[in-house]
Amino acid sequence: MRVDAHQHFWRYDPAEYDWIGEGMERLARDYLPADLAPLLTAEGIAGSVAVQARQAIEETRWLLGLAAKHPAILGVVGWVDLRSSEVGEQLREFAANPRFVGVRHVVQDEPDERFLLGEAFVGGLRQLHGFGLTYDLLLYPPQLPAAVELAGMTPEQPFVLDHLAKPLIKPGTLDPWQADLRALARHPNVSCKLSGLVTEAAWQGWKRADFAPYLEVALEAFGPKRLMLGSDWPVCLLAAEYPDTVGIVTDFIARLSDSEQALILGGTASRFYGLTR
Repeated sequence: MRVDAHQHFWRYDPAEYDWIGEGMERLARDYLPADLAPLLTAEGIAGSVAVQARQAIEETRWLLGLAAKHPAILGVVGWVDLRSSEVGEQLREFAANPRFVGVRHVVQDEPDERFLLGEAFVGGLRQLHGFGLTYDLLLYPPQLPAAVELAGMTPEQPFVLDHLAKPLIKPGTLDPWQADLRALARHPNVSCKLSGLVTEAAWQGWKRADFAPYLEVALEAFGPKRLMLGSDWPVCLLAAEYPDTVGIVTDFIARLSDSEQALILGGTASRFYGLTR
């Protein structure tokens, strides 16, 4: 089963999605399952994982409501306040829904590079394992060292790194990102999404060769068993259409065996998130 392990839905409201700013007008509209469905079908993808796009309990409930109506939404990675005294109650509510597969916090927007290691945050995160839930790491490269430390502190917790931690593809910078990524990959409880790269390159005029050094590092570090395809649709539309976004990964992995490609294109995500049709 082919899976898009990372995409978003929203009903656009400029106040609630204030990260959609100048130059991002294409995102300033509703994006719903009916918009994604034909794109998945055209690429032979059975379904997707819908990931939170704003930090609100209401959005998590809304995404789970969509999943109840649309079988192609195989799982939901939502937001709960891991620093709240009510985190246990929030997790209990959502974990009762089999489509709720994980949690994400927009750590990339936190000014403290060691936010992940805050006592309250770690305390909430440690509760995920008891509910059988995963955690998506959304980071910038300077935050990778804290993620390495967190993964070592919580070896029982499955993590997946979104967007390779957004390396600096446009200027072609590899260091120190690649050393930190390899350090994170040394923790077997961490997987990685091949997602969100096209918007880290030049939005106009990028070439598939631009991504190869970064994909190569990820493949060497994690291997196919811990890598998964994600489109980051509709955010990817700022720089590429859906087929081109998927094609960046499928072209890169074409040299791998059929079984290795199958892992990256769906097997890893299905195992990691526990996805079923």
